[in-house]
Amino acid sequence: MANRYTMRISRLTVDKLGVKLYDRVSAVIAELIANAYDADASEVTIEAPMGTFLASKAGGAITDKGLRITVTDNGIGMTPQQVQDFFLVVGGERRNDPNRGGDNPTAKYGRKVMGRKGVGKLAPFGICKTIEVISSGGEFVRDHENGEEGYRTAHIRMHYDGIVSDELGEDYPPDVGELDGALRPSSGTQIVLCDFGYRLVPGMEDLARQIAQRFGIRSEHWQITLVDSQKSDGESGYSTIVDRFAVDIMPNTRISFTPHGTLPTNAIGPDGNEVQGLTAGFTHADEFFPVHGWIAYSKTPYRDDLMAGVRIYCRQKFAAQTAVFNRKAGFTGEHDVRSYVVGELQADWLDEREDLILTDRRDILWSDEVCSEFERWGQDVIRRIGVLSRDPMRRAKWDLFRETGQVLARAEAAFPSENVADIRARAVDLAKMFGRTISRAEAENSDVVDELVDMSLTLAPHLKLTEMMREAAAEADTPLSALVRLMRAARIAELASFGRIAEDRIKVVERLLELTRNSLTPEGDLQDLIEGAQWLINPEWVAVTANQSLASLKRAFERYYEQETGNSISLASFEDSGKRPDFVLSSQEGVIQIIEIKRPKHILQNAELERIANYHDNMDSFIEDPANQELAKVYRDFHITIVCDNVDALGRVERNALNGWLEGGRATLMSWDVFLDRTSSVHEDFLREAKRLQAIIGTGKGSAAC
Repeated sequence: MANRYTMRISRLTVDKLGVKLYDRVSAVIAELIANAYDADASEVTIEAPMGTFLASKAGGAITDKGLRITVTDNGIGMTPQQVQDFFLVVGGERRNDPNRGGDNPTAKYGRKVMGRKGVGKLAPFGICKTIEVISSGGEFVRDHENGEEGYRTAHIRMHYDGIVSDELGEDYPPDVGELDGALRPSSGTQIVLCDFGYRLVPGMEDLARQIAQRFGIRSEHWQITLVDSQKSDGESGYSTIVDRFAVDIMPNTRISFTPHGTLPTNAIGPDGNEVQGLTAGFTHADEFFPVHGWIAYSKTPYRDDLMAGVRIYCRQKFAAQTAVFNRKAGFTGEHDVRSYVVGELQADWLDEREDLILTDRRDILWSDEVCSEFERWGQDVIRRIGVLSRDPMRRAKWDLFRETGQVLARAEAAFPSENVADIRARAVDLAKMFGRTISRAEAENSDVVDELVDMSLTLAPHLKLTEMMREAAAEADTPLSALVRLMRAARIAELASFGRIAEDRIKVVERLLELTRNSLTPEGDLQDLIEGAQWLINPEWVAVTANQSLASLKRAFERYYEQETGNSISLASFEDSGKRPDFVLSSQEGVIQIIEIKRPKHILQNAELERIANYHDNMDSFIEDPANQELAKVYRDFHITIVCDNVDALGRVERNALNGWLEGGRATLMSWDVFLDRTSSVHEDFLREAKRLQAIIGTGKGSAAC
């Protein structure tokens, strides 16, 4: 004879405690796992279509796919009477009910129960409309008349639409299933969910981490298994066992909290010693509130929200997560704290006398007096760990910097001989200084790191030279051998700088070759390259910092040209004019250098030469103008360099003008082939010479005379 069941509940309760609070699959599954834990289960199995939407959505309409999620445990289960008296009572305080054991530890494993409000059973209605419950419990029964034995089973199905229907008032009779009243060989409960909304089941790995994050449980009698219901047993990815939530901790950053009894106990620092002034809990109103667990820096920045910050548990179940215990922004080291601080704390008092955890288990009531004191305690811990972890954090960044930039290998290659071991060590020290001060993101960026390593290798000989000069100056009677070492250090510093310049120049030449291989390269890109490296035009030119006189010339000539011609021009020097330059303007030893670059294979037209002629004539009259005599004292002449492959299209007048400039030494014309051959050969020779000289450093054959 089937049992009769009745649930008394209002629509508002179902909406607020089910649909509104639990809209994620992982949160719903977590509530069902918590119920299994309270039922003294040692094994829980979740079968679900991993990484799949549970319903389809098209044109605003949601269609169920007929999928199921099943949560099965081997706990004590429930009899039909217990289902009626306890499961179908929503909001009943289990811990206040002596018929359910009150707040005493569970009978089999002595667990502190997680559930309190009795609303977790409604969580599935946040993602589905049908919940099926099959539970076998109570005493083991032997039915001699029918020859059966086992645990009495309750089997019901609850439908969301029926519960919230206005027709039934507040009494809802669930459907009775075919297994109701039967005897089953094992105790336990199975919850089956179906008729879903448009919800996504996380992938196997993500769901495993989400569940692990919600349960801070260490027990040999507890195992959660995930099964992908879309795969077959033996197939890759079919099942996995949920492991502990793993966070790699940065060495020497962990602070541990292990309170003893009701008296304050000092926390234990990374070195294994007590941290004075920091206790494993806090005191409020003359009562000590213990906190178990640890806080540390993670080895790497957060890779997802699950590991971000400190996880707070109550009775082994997730209660809240916080990065800085609500500390306001703007404090010293905030970026590192918010990116690296992790932890796991147990605070069972959050849910003992009064419930200080929000119903959806996503945060605690920080406004409560006890929680406010907990917040202040946590902020103090964060401050202390920031100080204790400063050096380990720097060491970790240096380790990453060293690996990214291959610092030791490059220092060894640059200064291989024992004669320069002290310079090699100085280069590594410089790199370490850079590696400890930049951000982790920069330490992972090979372009940034390579520049800093290059700088370390270049500066190391100069710093060593400075140190040796100071030592020599401090000696009243400097021996000859010390002077020889000093001269050698000076030579090494010179060669190191020379080698760096050579390598930089070769990179620019390679970039120039890359640009010229593309026939569509804009002239502006070529001009930009020349602007920063005029030595490409003439290897004897040395790039100098923008000076006031050249800047004044640039502005004055732009004004003069516009007054004389009515047209405005933009001159690129070492400053950013904000618009595309008409030509590059530079100066070398008092001569104004006008550089006109055309794309490879470009044919110079009459109009283009006329424009260059305008530059020529106006520059000529500009220098001769008495109003510019102060500038003329600095710049005595000018010269035009034209890089262009073909001038055959020029008319007779234009060709004569160009030839006149060339013959008078006012201009130089070169094709791209000539330009590239000369530039490449000169700077390859330059690099070979730099390497030859640097080899002197490597072999240790250099001397004061070299």
